[in-house]
Formats: sequence, structure tokens, C-alpha cells
Amino acid sequence: MEKPTNPQPETNKDIEENKIWALIGYLGILVIFPLFLKKDSPFAYYHAKQGLVLFIFAIILGFLGMVPFIGWFLLLPIGGIIIFILWLMGIINALSGKIKPLPLIGGLAEKFKF
Repeated sequence: MEKPTNPQPETNKDIEENKIWALIGYLGILVIFPLFLKKDSPFAYYHAKQGLVLFIFAIILGFLGMVPFIGWFLLLPIGGIIIFILWLMGIINALSGKIKPLPLIGGLAEKFKF
């Protein structure tokens, strides 16, 4: 099935039916469920791609956070706050029915093609 390059839900029905799936896209490893089960929903798929990028960045941050001193006192605290804010923004957008790219990672998520 061909996915649109610029996902725009055709109806409010798609948004209302898939808000929970969009939310699940931001819950860490659970992102695999909307990515593979909701490819037909532009709304859920859009948020799942953003959630995947956010999850990947969180994993990278976790590894970089193991670096003594710089990771412990700089990367983890600041990066953790940034990831938490982006995660919260993504959840709010998903539950509000908005298709809005997250700062810093939204452009990367739009480039993902599955």
C-alpha cells in the first residue's frame, strides 16, 4: 500500500478512531504496533514515525549517558529533559488530533519510509 508523502487525514473519522494508536506510538518499544498494524491510518502512522525517532534518540542518549562525567552530568540530564518535553508534546498532539511535527525530530520522522 502506497503511503502519502505528506500525511493528511482525509476525515476526522481517521483521527477519532486512531488517537489511541497514535498515543501508543510514543510509548517506547510499543511503537511497533501502530507502525505495522495501522499503516492504513495516516494519523496513527505519522505519530508512530515520530515516536520511533524519539525512541531511537532515547536509546542513543542512554548509551552516551554511560560516558563518565560528560554523559552523567551533561548529556543525561539535559538530553533527558529534552526527550521528556518532546515526548509530552507528541502525546498532547496525538490526543488533540493534530498532525504537527515535533521540534528537532519532526523532519527526520517525515523522511522515514517503511
